[in-house]
Amino acid sequence: MDEKRLKSILGQVPAADENAKTRAVNLAVAEFAAAQAEEQREKNFQGSSWFAHLIGRQTDKTRSSSMYSYKRKLMYGGFATASAALLAVTSAVYVAQEKAPYEPLAIDVDDLVAKDEFARKEHALLDRAEEESMVAPTPQTAPVNEPAIAPASKSKVAPERKLGETRQRVESQNLSADLRKSGVSGLMRQAPAEVDRALSPMVAESFDADIAPPEYYQDVGRDKFEDFEVNPVKLVSEAPVSTFSIDVDTASYSFVRKMINSGVLPQKDAVRIEEMINYFDYDYPLAESREHPFKPTVALAPSPWAPGKQLMHIGIKGYDIVADEKPRSNLVFLLDVSGSMNSPDKLPLVIRSMKMLLDGLSPDDTVAIVVYAGAAGTVLEPTPASESGKIIAALDRLNAGGSTAGAEGIRQAYALAESQFEEEAVNRVILATDGDFNVGITNPEELQDFVERKRETGIYLSILGFGQGNLNDQLMQKLAQNGNGVAAYIDTLNEARKVLVDEATSNIFPIAQDVKIQVEFNPATVAEYRLIGYETRALNREDFNNDAVDAGDIGAGHTVTAIYEFTPVGSGAGLVDERRYGQSATAESTGAASDFSDEYAFLKIRYKLPGEDSSTLMTRPITAADSLDQGHDPSLVRETSFATAVAGFGQLLKGGKYTGDLDYDDVAELARKSKGDDQFGYRSEFVQLVRLAKTASKMPSR
Repeated sequence: MDEKRLKSILGQVPAADENAKTRAVNLAVAEFAAAQAEEQREKNFQGSSWFAHLIGRQTDKTRSSSMYSYKRKLMYGGFATASAALLAVTSAVYVAQEKAPYEPLAIDVDDLVAKDEFARKEHALLDRAEEESMVAPTPQTAPVNEPAIAPASKSKVAPERKLGETRQRVESQNLSADLRKSGVSGLMRQAPAEVDRALSPMVAESFDADIAPPEYYQDVGRDKFEDFEVNPVKLVSEAPVSTFSIDVDTASYSFVRKMINSGVLPQKDAVRIEEMINYFDYDYPLAESREHPFKPTVALAPSPWAPGKQLMHIGIKGYDIVADEKPRSNLVFLLDVSGSMNSPDKLPLVIRSMKMLLDGLSPDDTVAIVVYAGAAGTVLEPTPASESGKIIAALDRLNAGGSTAGAEGIRQAYALAESQFEEEAVNRVILATDGDFNVGITNPEELQDFVERKRETGIYLSILGFGQGNLNDQLMQKLAQNGNGVAAYIDTLNEARKVLVDEATSNIFPIAQDVKIQVEFNPATVAEYRLIGYETRALNREDFNNDAVDAGDIGAGHTVTAIYEFTPVGSGAGLVDERRYGQSATAESTGAASDFSDEYAFLKIRYKLPGEDSSTLMTRPITAADSLDQGHDPSLVRETSFATAVAGFGQLLKGGKYTGDLDYDDVAELARKSKGDDQFGYRSEFVQLVRLAKTASKMPSR
């Protein structure tokens, strides 16, 4: 490139305004792409790298070549032009941030490819002239529409292949993921160092003869889970009342399964026993109407790991909506397309999962898509599900790259859902992410406050977790719990089908909100108790009657199971000694409690119907008549036995503090005997999972 051409290009650098950003980036990338053709003549510069050309290093052969001075001049010019353009970009960044921090930046990939093709044709002519005459050629200009001349050297890459590779390279980089696909100026909102990092992959590839396949994002040991202590044993004489929110999430079980299948035991905080139990459907009696959406099922059985103790199963199954009763759905897919999602078990699985969900929607349901990386933007306005081809095309255009402005994505998704809000419809944001928020609001408490305020608008937030290594489960749980939604973890296509197809009705259509359970134990008959699981769902006693306190929601057909282990008075199986000084827990000393000497406990459940502000109370006593040895339906015996096996497995994974001599073989045998029909094979899979846990490593290897 001669001096006149360099001055001409430098003269194009505009003042620091919004249009300057676009022109500067286009110019920089085009010049870097042009340098690629120069690299193809590497064999004519034996012993030299592109850096050697840049600094003027010569071999004997290159010194004797009449082309050398021209080539060095071309390389200097190209690099200088690109450097000048990059300086223009960085100088415009801060002005752009002040004027329009979220203004989209349009980069035409087709234009970049055309420029690259033009440069290749020009250098192809130079190559041929050099190889035929070995004299310094006169620079030529080949019209863009003329067919490219195939290089004579066998080491050259065919122009058609190189054009495709150029397009693929431009579309696969962070620049494309943040700007072209999501339509937002994520690159330009970052500091100059971030701009340099985003462009550097293109620069490196411009000087590589062979384009290496993309490397997937990998990380190990950065998964985040909420730290909590296992529920302790409590004396009924000191704390007779237990209160908690229901939980229909299943994320913990899926993550535990993924870890064990990879040969590693999960970290203890990843094991939430209630989510493992509630992963499975149970054959509890169904409610008869939407006005009374569930009725409790109670069963008592001996504990298999603690002789003398009893297990109290409390189960509810939500009213199942028939097809004609389903309300219309207004869904917003909020998809994380940041660099951390660049892994086969993340964004590619997200896309395929969302396509599965489309299959179960009604034609008049609407779907919108918001994505976020360095910034956030809408890639699909609300579109009827009947136009599935348009929705699928939008999903297929997504690529991963850039940082993670998750908070901004959540804000935009809620805004889009609010713009299409319908009082009678189900309005829900479905967030698919690994939870790795690192731009904007990243404080979990601050995000939780935002989501908590937004749930008052009637828009629910459900979370789908993906990937392993840097999964932020702690953040995802907080958002789902405060967004009146569910949290699930998708590790396979089969799990995506379970959550988004087989259980779509349960996970999308709520039938009851703020469901709370309170159990008061009778000190005349029960000495001590502990709740198995639900540590992160504990409520204060006074929260039960306070309708302003949020609790879990239940969807159509959902089942929820809670298990207490309790020690009957006089069994001799208690872990806590009776107090020397204080009231004795006997029927004679408890006064009024003697009137209920046949009761173990009193169960209370509060819930709100969707859209209502006042709760409804449901109560029933728990007596010896609830024991499974009193001639209960065999199906209930089977269901409680399987739930007990899952609870035992979860406790073993957490250290087995209260499970005595129970081992994995005992759990597997109990589960095997109580599999039942097992239509989809989930219970059989559980048995195999328990067996795998016996040989799993306690820590992942690097």
